[in-house]
Amino acid sequence: MHSSLARSRRSGILMFAASVFSASFTVFVLFCSLNAAAQQRQDAPGDEIIANLAAGRVIIAVVKDAILIATVENPIEPQTRLPAPVELSSRRAGVFLGAVEWISPSSQVEFARLDKDLPHLHGKTASLTPHLQQAQPNAEAADIDSIGHGVSERLNEIARNLHGKITLPPNEPLAELILADYMENYGPEIWQLTFSLQQSMQREDYFDTHVPLPQYVQLWPPEKGQPRTLVEFRYPPENAAPSLIDLLRNKDAGIEKLCSSDVKMREVRDRFLQGESNKILAVDAIQFLRSALSITASPNSRETIATIGVESGFQWILQPPPEPKRPGQEQERKRPDDAPSLLHPSF
Repeated sequence: MHSSLARSRRSGILMFAASVFSASFTVFVLFCSLNAAAQQRQDAPGDEIIANLAAGRVIIAVVKDAILIATVENPIEPQTRLPAPVELSSRRAGVFLGAVEWISPSSQVEFARLDKDLPHLHGKTASLTPHLQQAQPNAEAADIDSIGHGVSERLNEIARNLHGKITLPPNEPLAELILADYMENYGPEIWQLTFSLQQSMQREDYFDTHVPLPQYVQLWPPEKGQPRTLVEFRYPPENAAPSLIDLLRNKDAGIEKLCSSDVKMREVRDRFLQGESNKILAVDAIQFLRSALSITASPNSRETIATIGVESGFQWILQPPPEPKRPGQEQERKRPDDAPSLLHPSF
C-alpha cells in the first residue's frame, strides 16, 4: 500500500495518509504531488493523519519586575492552533510553535498535543551540549536540556512511524519551543529550542525518520553592550511581516498615534527603542503591548498575554479563548487506555 503526505506553504497542517488493519495502526508516508495523491486516493483510500500547526508570533519583553509573554495567532488555516504560554512552574513558561497537534480527521482521535503534554515532557540526560555547558550553571542547564530531550522523545514516538519521503519548506523546522524563566542567582533568560526532522533511506521509497535533539539558542540575557528590548519569534518563517520592534523603529502610524496621546505609552516605546526595557515597569509594558497588538494584529487573530513576575510568578493577563470541540471529541475521551494508536500500535 502507498500513502501520501501533502504540505502547502500556506497551509496550517501536515497531512499523512494511513491504513487501519483490525487492531493495528500502521503508517507509511510518501511525499508526492497532488496528482499522485489523487491517484492514491482512488487506488487505496486511507485515513489521513494531520499535524495542525501552532502558527503566529511570540513577543517577549523582559522588564524591570517581570517577563511578559505575548502571542498572536497567524490564522493560515481554519485548524491553526494559537501559540499560547504553558506554565511549567511559577517561574517558567514555554510556547510551542509548529507541528503541535497530531490527529486523525476521520476518527477525530488525537494522537499527540505537545503544548498540553509539555509540563510532563522531561527526558533523562547523560551530558549537556557544549552550548548549555557554557551558557549557565549546571543545574539549570540540565533542566533546559531535560526539556529538550523530553520533547525530542515525544516527537520521535510519532516520527518512528513515518517511512515515506517528507519534505518541509526550506528553513522551516518541524517545531520550535520558546522558554522564558527566572533562574535563582542568575536572572531572566529566554531560550529557543529548534526541532528538525531527519530521514535516511533504507530501501526505495522507505525511510527511517528521526527527530534529533534540538538546537539550543539563548536569546536573553543579551551580550554585554547589546540592547535590552523586545525579543520576537515567528512561525512559519516565510513571508514574515515586520516585528513589533521594527514597527516601532519605522514609526508605525497606529502606534505613533497611541504614543502622541499618552505620555506613559510614549515613554515605554522610547525605552524599547533605546534598549532599556529593564527600566520599564510591568504595569506600563502590559498596557503598551495590549494596545500595540490591538493596533497591529489582524482583526481575526487570537491573542494571549502572560507574565512571570519577580515576586508574583506566572499569571495570566489575557488567557487563550476556549478551543472549539472537534466532532467526536467526547467519544475520544472514552477510548480505553490500551487502545491502539499511532504512538502505541498493537501489532
